[in-house]
Amino acid sequence: MEHMETLVTGGSGYLATHLVAALLREGKAVRATVRSAAREADVRDAVRRGGADDARLSVVVADLLHDDGWAAAMDGVAEVHHVASPIPAAQPDNPDDLIVPAREGTLRVLRAARDAGVRRTVLTSSFAAVGYSPKPVPDFTEDDWTDPDTPGLAPYPRSKTIAERAAWEVDGVELAVVNPTFMLGPALTTTAGSSLQLIKALLDGTMPVVPRARFGIVDVRDVADLHLRVMAAPEAAGRRFLAVSDDPATSYVDVAAVLGRQVTEAPGDEPRRPVIHNDRAKALGWRPRDARTTILDSVITPAGAPGSHPA
Repeated sequence: MEHMETLVTGGSGYLATHLVAALLREGKAVRATVRSAAREADVRDAVRRGGADDARLSVVVADLLHDDGWAAAMDGVAEVHHVASPIPAAQPDNPDDLIVPAREGTLRVLRAARDAGVRRTVLTSSFAAVGYSPKPVPDFTEDDWTDPDTPGLAPYPRSKTIAERAAWEVDGVELAVVNPTFMLGPALTTTAGSSLQLIKALLDGTMPVVPRARFGIVDVRDVADLHLRVMAAPEAAGRRFLAVSDDPATSYVDVAAVLGRQVTEAPGDEPRRPVIHNDRAKALGWRPRDARTTILDSVITPAGAPGSHPA
């Protein structure tokens, strides 16, 4: 079969639905994987909310935890965006509940892509794989790596680091990686993921005390756009790309303030504000939205209509 389609894994997810919609808007034929055939209608509804015609979309079943379905999913595929990865609502008691699916799922997808002769795979990793280990100066580029053995490191950043390290070790794959900071922005799905649950909690008052943290923000729509640029650019092969807005690192208090809410920060020392460089992504022509726009647009309803933005 002629290699023509683009595969997106985890097709029903927050980022993946935006990416599938963007690909379809460009006129690409897209194949999306889901864990259950029951999710196909959700994927199609979501991409239509994203302004895309789903006529060139096919949906196939393949689970990160099982070999079944991946060879068929890759048949006739030229490019792969590997987006699927477990993101917990809460950190699990057993770190392997996250680490094993993230690592083994990534290896399963990359090996299937290699065996199918896929041109390039773009992997969604995370800033969690870049900047979660102590550093004398909190200034981060794509050359930085989180040490998975950092004392006290939570299972999620461990899982993202271990999975990305494993990906780079797969032979015979042309790989590029996108490392987003904290993703916000409107959902195309009717189920809010972990990041949008935070927005909901800030708005409805169920989170009056917030963690003391400083972090970068990036719009989910901009991460989808960066995926497209990284896939298209010949010079992106073998490289990582940090995805973060141009705004300085922010806090949960700052996010709440944009939403018109007041919250209390948990006690503790003042965290350092990281400086996270996006020069490499911008060299591809990428231009991220400002953080305020992204935070406000996170309130847009899943049906695609503007929500009631707080003053």
